[in-house]
Amino acid sequence: MLSLYDCEFSENCYKVRLFLSILGQEHQLIPVELFPGQEHQQARFRAINPLAKVPVLEDNGFIVRDSHAILVYLACKYAPKGKWYPLEDASRIASVQMWLSFANDLNETVSTARWAQVFGKDENVALRCKTARQLLAVIDEHLWFAEKAGHAWLCPGERPTIADLACFPHIMLSDEAGISLIDYPALRRWTDRVKGINGFTVMPGIFSAANS
Repeated sequence: MLSLYDCEFSENCYKVRLFLSILGQEHQLIPVELFPGQEHQQARFRAINPLAKVPVLEDNGFIVRDSHAILVYLACKYAPKGKWYPLEDASRIASVQMWLSFANDLNETVSTARWAQVFGKDENVALRCKTARQLLAVIDEHLWFAEKAGHAWLCPGERPTIADLACFPHIMLSDEAGISLIDYPALRRWTDRVKGINGFTVMPGIFSAANS
């Protein structure tokens, strides 16, 4: 069985839990308390991930670190061929990878500001929120033009990809960083579409479409 070292409140952990739920893949969660317990800094966890970060996926002794690496691994091994990660389309692979990189930027801005606000971490919240709003404007414009072209998702094609799952948590929890989505209508429509994916699951601060 798959084992996921997980923090309930982490955006990066949630995107993996979300994908596992969508895939209907059986797994066990191993909670890792970040605050105040600092379990990720303890020697037992560092033996699994020397970088002291969650999530970490273990699959029959094989360890995958980094949320996006885990998404790629799951898509390649447990999803129907190319359904979530277009293995045979170089241009779509490149598009997915670009949005995975964009998700990292969201993590460094939106989510870092969120953790500072919610958990009292010492960060330059104002600067990160300013940059985050610029990123949200970029993705909102991209989605607006995509909709005009008949596309519902971040990457061209009829189906969502792991790129959508990678960006979704950071955007949905932006209000906890003090950033409203009111000025990003295409982005809000896209979040509703993600919530409509079969197998969608929630986390603290992210609710189903029926309750949003």
